[in-house]
Amino acid sequence: MELIEIIQNIHPLQPDDLKLIIDITEQISVPKNTIFIEADYTSRYIYFLKEGICRIYYQKEEKEIVLGFGFTGEVITSFNSYVHGTKGYETVDSLENCMLYRTPIVKLKELYSKSLTIANWGRKLAEIEMLKIEERLMKKLFKSALERYYDLLSKEPLLLQKIKLGYIASYLGVSQVTLSRIRSGVK
Repeated sequence: MELIEIIQNIHPLQPDDLKLIIDITEQISVPKNTIFIEADYTSRYIYFLKEGICRIYYQKEEKEIVLGFGFTGEVITSFNSYVHGTKGYETVDSLENCMLYRTPIVKLKELYSKSLTIANWGRKLAEIEMLKIEERLMKKLFKSALERYYDLLSKEPLLLQKIKLGYIASYLGVSQVTLSRIRSGVK
């Protein structure tokens, strides 16, 4: 998905404001299994996923807990770094070769102070990301593993074949054995 489309899906901008964001954004290639946002570090960038799949997780003792996945067209960021400029708790890695657009958070915030329209775009971005976090929480609290599996399947059915079963099981909060049972019941 192209940068213009991703930006405009967040909140439509006029061409002049759109150009200001594009001018501070660069496209990068990230090889498979590369960490590009690391826990306990302040991320300097906000990423827009042009193509590929990413995993968002945190480390708990000796275990990785998958919070979610990033798919084409989505925003990938450490919310603490984006909002407060502080260290994040999540790690994000590429599950396949990915193409990303990255925008320095500092430069984006400079645009917020210069353009009310871009500041409103940034507010909308924060609202969307907050709602994604809330949705993940509500699913964990009120939906069964089977329902969460169906939700994930409906969102990206073909891409799920590219994600390790252990990652999906961790995301659902179940063992791989339970995930196998869920998958066999779905077929």
